[in-house]
Formats: sequence, C-alpha cells, structure tokens
Amino acid sequence: MTLEALTIPSESETPKYLLVALHGWGANAQNLATFAPFFNWQETQMIFPNAPFTHPTAPDGKMWYDLQKRDEEGLNQSRQALKSWLASLEKETGVPPQRTFLIGFSQGGAMTLDIGFSFPFAGLCALSGYLHSEPQGSPTAPPTLMIHGTQDPVVPVTAAQKARDTLQQQGVNVTYQEFPMQHEINPEALETLKQFVNNLCQ
Repeated sequence: MTLEALTIPSESETPKYLLVALHGWGANAQNLATFAPFFNWQETQMIFPNAPFTHPTAPDGKMWYDLQKRDEEGLNQSRQALKSWLASLEKETGVPPQRTFLIGFSQGGAMTLDIGFSFPFAGLCALSGYLHSEPQGSPTAPPTLMIHGTQDPVVPVTAAQKARDTLQQQGVNVTYQEFPMQHEINPEALETLKQFVNNLCQ
C-alpha cells in the first residue's frame, strides 16, 4: 500500500525542515494544504499525504480507517503504510527525521499520536486528536503539542485531556492548549502551532 501526497516545496533550493500533515476523516490532502501560506516557512518543505482508503460518503474524501465500525484491520494497514512512507522521506527529501514535524487533525491527529513516537521527529502536533490505544511515549519522545476545542462536538475535549494525562505520565513533554472552538482549526490554533514549530527550530 502506497500513499499519494501533495508536496509544497521550500523556497530554498535545499529544504532544512520538513512538515508532514495528516488530514482528518472524510477530508483529503488539499484540506490542510490550504493553511500552508499562513506559516511562510521558507526553508520548510511541506507534504500532505492522502489517507489510503476512500471515504464511504464524502466526495473525494479519504480516511485512515472506517469510523463507522471497529476497523482494526484498516487501522493496522494505515499504520504500516504510514510508517513505511515516513521512513522513506529522508531519502526522498534529504531531511532527517530530527528536522521533521508530524502534525495531524482529528483522525490524522490520532494517527500522529499513534505512530509519531516511533520516529525521532523534531516535534508532533495533534489538533482535535485522540488516542487509539496506549501510545509508546517516553521521556526521549518528541516534544508534543496538543490543541483542542472546548466546544468540540465530534471529539470531546475530555478525550484530549485523557490523552494529555496519559502521555505526561509516560514522560512525554506535552504542551496542551484549549480554545473556545468546535471541531476546527481557528487562527489562534494556527498561531500556536506556528510558534511551537518556530521555537523548536531555533
């Protein structure tokens, strides 16, 4: 299983950093790519993969696994495909995982927390995300930003708080921020993400 991706090259000839963003259930690579101009990271190449499975109802929508049923098979297939694809990026881009940021929204945020600790990434960010199961975090895990809406009707804020507590108990350096928003990415969330990445790039 291979992943198709939308790439926005860095303005510099050789990218110094890499940002990989995983979309949510029923969206696609274009969804998060619309935020790229906001960051204006000239030395950063941005890559937006499409999830491998076609959404059952959303036109042009993709999914990492089916949320309408307990889709352990789909989740495991996406895990393996995403891990293999992420492992190939250094050879493809010349950017090592230590200068790569993995972020995700909603189901993509859950995938970020699920497999992100398998790599020595520069940082992780879960926007409106949640945990599938007990993650493999540790004190040496990448710094992790979690952003969630207090009025989220899709993924309750309590799911994010539980994920935060679980990761912190494992020793993960978690920065946690709530905003008065629903299941969305508002300007304040984008600015928080931008500052998180900028601080780690210094």
